[in-house]
Amino acid sequence: MKGIVFTEFLEMVEERFSLEVVDGIIERAALPSGGSYTAVGTYPVEEMGRLVGELSAATGAPVPALLHAFGKHLMTRFTQGFPRFFAESTDALGLLERVETVIHVEVKKLYPDAELPSFECTREGPDRIVMVYRSPRRLSDLAAGLIEGCAEHYGETLDVAREDLSGDGQAVRFTITRGGGT
Repeated sequence: MKGIVFTEFLEMVEERFSLEVVDGIIERAALPSGGSYTAVGTYPVEEMGRLVGELSAATGAPVPALLHAFGKHLMTRFTQGFPRFFAESTDALGLLERVETVIHVEVKKLYPDAELPSFECTREGPDRIVMVYRSPRRLSDLAAGLIEGCAEHYGETLDVAREDLSGDGQAVRFTITRGGGT
């Protein structure tokens, strides 16, 4: 997993909780990296699992809720760091449709060794898309937070239905309908 995900996670923890909480979860997680991350480095996904688990233990917040909140945080950071992608779409569904075919292509140019989830996207009408998330990392709660953050960026309301297709979180179907859409 790319280091930027770790650095952003720790930044979110510091913003929402405190630097002391960051230090505590890093210490308790007993990470091989020692919790020292660079944005361009690559680290085991298990370290993220340990950090989120320790944050859950420290705060009492469930892991899925923390991953969802992190997804929203990441989307805010992406809108700031990559405004071109957001300017090229006029609405949330338009941006979400382009994740696999445009955004992930550009990410791979910057980070050729990045292991990204895949998103199969099907437009089912002007106000509905279906995105099928696939990743052995099982971070669909993070993906759901990114979707919600995207809606907030465009000032839209999206209804998101989620179905686990694999039974273990590796494949999840998101049916996303613009509020008021059919």
